[in-house]
Amino acid sequence: EVQLQASGGGLVQTGGSLRLSCAASGFTSDEYAIGWFRQAPGKEREAVSCLNTRDGSTNYADSVTGRFTISRDNAKNLVYLQMNNLKAEDTAVYFCAVDGISPWCGNFYYLPRFNFWGRGTQVTVSS
Repeated sequence: EVQLQASGGGLVQTGGSLRLSCAASGFTSDEYAIGWFRQAPGKEREAVSCLNTRDGSTNYADSVTGRFTISRDNAKNLVYLQMNNLKAEDTAVYFCAVDGISPWCGNFYYLPRFNFWGRGTQVTVSS
């Protein structure tokens, strides 16, 4: 059974840091794309970052480049999103999701390709 669960959200001041975790299990393949996405109230869900589990390559939205880092642990059961220098506009519910077919992250902005989604975790950045 495929399971995805994001955790680690909370309240942080502008300029602070948080690390989100995504617990992933139940996938039959070790080669897939796993990404982080976020959605603020009344806003469209947007792609934040993506990791290619085949080659380890990563992609980031322009808005978070240089501040956020996606990574995976050795057991491949957790994917992290380290968020530094947080801004008020980072406030959103953050989701992790997987494309179980292709590991390519070049088109991670196309959300419909991600067919497995976990429940989100709230990140609130105070200003």
